[in-house]
Amino acid sequence: MRRVVVTGLGALTPIGLDTPTYWENLLKGVSGADFITKFDASRFRTRFACELKGFDPANYIDRRELRKMDSFAHYAIVASDEAIRDAGLEKAPIDKDSVGVIFASGIGGLYTFIEEMRGYKAGDTPRFNPFFIPKMIIDIAAGHISIKYGYRGPNYATVSACASSSHAIADGFLLIKQGIADVMIVGGSEAAVNEAGVGGFNAMRALSERNDDPKTASRPFDKDRDGFVLGEGAGALVLEELEHALRRGAKIYAEVVGAGISADAHHITAPCAKGAALVMRRALQSARIPPEAVDYINVHGTSTPLGDISETQAIKEVFGEHASRLHISSTKSMIGHLLGAAGAVEAVATVLTLYHQIIHPTINHFTDDPECDLNYTFHHPVQKPVRYALSNSFGFGGHNACIMFKRYEEG
Repeated sequence: MRRVVVTGLGALTPIGLDTPTYWENLLKGVSGADFITKFDASRFRTRFACELKGFDPANYIDRRELRKMDSFAHYAIVASDEAIRDAGLEKAPIDKDSVGVIFASGIGGLYTFIEEMRGYKAGDTPRFNPFFIPKMIIDIAAGHISIKYGYRGPNYATVSACASSSHAIADGFLLIKQGIADVMIVGGSEAAVNEAGVGGFNAMRALSERNDDPKTASRPFDKDRDGFVLGEGAGALVLEELEHALRRGAKIYAEVVGAGISADAHHITAPCAKGAALVMRRALQSARIPPEAVDYINVHGTSTPLGDISETQAIKEVFGEHASRLHISSTKSMIGHLLGAAGAVEAVATVLTLYHQIIHPTINHFTDDPECDLNYTFHHPVQKPVRYALSNSFGFGGHNACIMFKRYEEG
């Protein structure tokens, strides 16, 4: 079977508008949470989020094109542009028929939907922007990327709530393995820090309400965690068939060696350790390695009271005694929960862990939870050998996806 490697990375996050800054701030333990500036959140139970700071899409995208896109598509374009440049694909002599794009989102153009409904409600005559539907639909981000670069390979979106972009990575990996494509641009984008996003998750009691201290509100595995912090942004990876990458002299960050996919078949929002354990086992089976080979897990780690316990239980079930020897960290402790973009942005962090052999910390830990008793790499980064690393994503509806990465070894 064909081998698949990562040759490009892109990240647009609340703690960095490019991949190097994102990685630097992950290692420093920087929190991206702060009070919401995009709208007046004073009447909401949660008044903070992990917003993109200092981001102006006009610095990246032609102003004539901006009005045709929702914010989630802006984010997707920026992250994918960085990944494509990083991989050196723009000037590479490649067959564009064999290059595809799978770009995910959990919600898509929510901001556009809100604005159009506002306009409709305010006017006497129904008037809608002719770009309303193309701006809102989730698959449009993949469409914009392929149109910009002329990539004519497989092109679509994956939608599975918070597992969406991990499913995009899994699909891209499998398409290359099967010889359907040589290169896949994969990732996810989300722009849900708005009235509907915050209000909807508040209604579910899913968000932290720690308005007195937003910076420390995302507390994965801490006894006093009270919900996740909503984030926004995008992540992108260039996946490439190994020989294709070697022929053009591409830089190789890591190898993708397995993907697990499962369903909880349990509840639309409540976590299920059984489904999480199943998807991790499938990732191990796909990679053809034993549990003891894994050195690090970038966990889903949302900072919800039940979710963190469920994931801990699942890890113990799959890894047994080895669970206590694993290093684990939650990227969401710093960037919040990017929903459909979470898997991609966290996969970027996982790949950089393998490339640099440094594990970023989980921040905001104050009180031990006896039900969360693994090594979550609290407070400080750890430098150690990491050969295999797993990236976990679980979504509302019981959708699970895990990607197994390996440190790239020549030969």
